[in-house]
Amino acid sequence: MMSNTRSFWISLLLTFFLASPALAQSGSERFGDYQVYYSVFNSTFVPADIAAIHGLVRGEDRALINISVTSAEGGLGQKAEVNGTATNLMQQAQPLDFQEINEGGTYYYIAPMRHTEEEVYNFRVNVKPEGAERAFELTFSQKMYTEPSH
Repeated sequence: MMSNTRSFWISLLLTFFLASPALAQSGSERFGDYQVYYSVFNSTFVPADIAAIHGLVRGEDRALINISVTSAEGGLGQKAEVNGTATNLMQQAQPLDFQEINEGGTYYYIAPMRHTEEEVYNFRVNVKPEGAERAFELTFSQKMYTEPSH
């Protein structure tokens, strides 16, 4: 079961990091010796059985924010402290409760959030890689779209 889960998450992450903007918001930013990758995608892209394993709630008005930290040279996702907020244009803020997922020594962080159709959010995510002296602030914006459940 774990190898199927791992294969799924690796495929999912690659899909979102290489996806068109219509599918998901994704990108990365370099902070000194670290590269921080992020993606935002609708929770319905995650199959129900995989969502259940990780305790994720799927729905047309729910998105997942994914954060992964590597060394600037690349490699596997590293352990980090990750927290943040998503704020809409009406200045309504949602705290992002990131869950650590460890698959064979590769770490990434997933946070769920709710949204409405075409709602714009500004994300502010603090990332402190294990062993780093300080946290880094990642900021980005995303227009959210609802997606019917499969």
